[in-house]
Amino acid sequence: MLSAAFLGWMFDGFEMGLFPIVARPALMDMFASNAGSDEFVGQWMGWITAVFLVGAALGGFLFGALGDRIGRVKAMSWSILLYSLCTGMGYVAQSPWDLAGYRFLASLGMGGEWSLGVALVMESWPERWRPMMAGIIGAAANVGFLLVGAIGRTWQVSQDNWRWMWLVGIAPALLVLLIRLFVPESQKWQSARENNRDHSPIREIMTPPLLWHTLLAICLSSIALIGTWGSVQWIPLWVDQMTGDHLPGAKGEATMLSGAGAIVGCLGGALMGGKLGRRWAFFFLCLGSLLVCGFLFRGGLAYGNWLKTLIFLAGMTTAAFYGWFPLYLPELFPTRSRATGQGIGYNAGRFLAAMGAIASGQLVALFGGDYARMGSVITLVYLVGMLVIWLAPETRGKPLPN
Repeated sequence: MLSAAFLGWMFDGFEMGLFPIVARPALMDMFASNAGSDEFVGQWMGWITAVFLVGAALGGFLFGALGDRIGRVKAMSWSILLYSLCTGMGYVAQSPWDLAGYRFLASLGMGGEWSLGVALVMESWPERWRPMMAGIIGAAANVGFLLVGAIGRTWQVSQDNWRWMWLVGIAPALLVLLIRLFVPESQKWQSARENNRDHSPIREIMTPPLLWHTLLAICLSSIALIGTWGSVQWIPLWVDQMTGDHLPGAKGEATMLSGAGAIVGCLGGALMGGKLGRRWAFFFLCLGSLLVCGFLFRGGLAYGNWLKTLIFLAGMTTAAFYGWFPLYLPELFPTRSRATGQGIGYNAGRFLAAMGAIASGQLVALFGGDYARMGSVITLVYLVGMLVIWLAPETRGKPLPN
């Protein structure tokens, strides 16, 4: 179960990491008359990212509810098949609108895979192992980011060859066969399904007392997702702008550094939650992200060792939330509604992150193509997280609700 969830989320991360690598050369290739205009690229990056996040949110709702009804394994198989095939369709895109459409379809599957994989793993391991399992699941997506960064660094993506990157995204479809053959269904889900055949997961999580947990999950997820998709995901574009043609592999290197830091951060974020408690861990993750991003985007550094170090640290601190979420969100909902609660709680945050991505694109245009200045504004969202977390319940040491 862990292997299936890890691979599913790893490929999910790989597919998510493709667009920041491809975006700038693809958009400039499609609109040659705007070549060299990062105001243009920034606006389209914002809109396509927003469309992706909305699709991921809808996919989380759809597949989360499907997972509570037909089982985690079946629903996860369909989600992986959807995102892999639709990512490959990016090869035939002729306009930014085409890219946005294909990213929307792929994101439906990506949004669903997260809640299903987390539910499957958390329901299969005892409480003492949950922090480690959460960290491993969180790190999986960033292994995918690291892989796509390595490919981008080795094969320099340009306006002439960006299309082939999308074909690599079809590979996860092969994982579906392995999942259906070898991964057993969650016994906790089977038991809960037998005892609650007429149960409506959506109705339960949207009415008291679980409504408060749902709203908290949405708010906490929004903070982390806005920070990631509104600023950190723009680092490859910023580096590409900074280095230009004299160092074309730099954006791939930056993606690798961010991904490597994120792997460390996801493991650390989950372990912090296990040691310090869920609330103190989230508070310190927000504080660390705020400080590191402040130095990164306000430091005025050229692309060199100091900036590379900060990119690694930014990946580590801002991605640590994605090790914390698989630990905390399952603890807010009972088994009969867990996939739905996680799916809505985490993915509704993507709606707000979508608005953040649009705002980021507008800020890039307003600031004359200055990605760093935009990032310095968006990452102030972590201040909100340092306050909101104290409204959430502390769940350390408690069993998953049945």
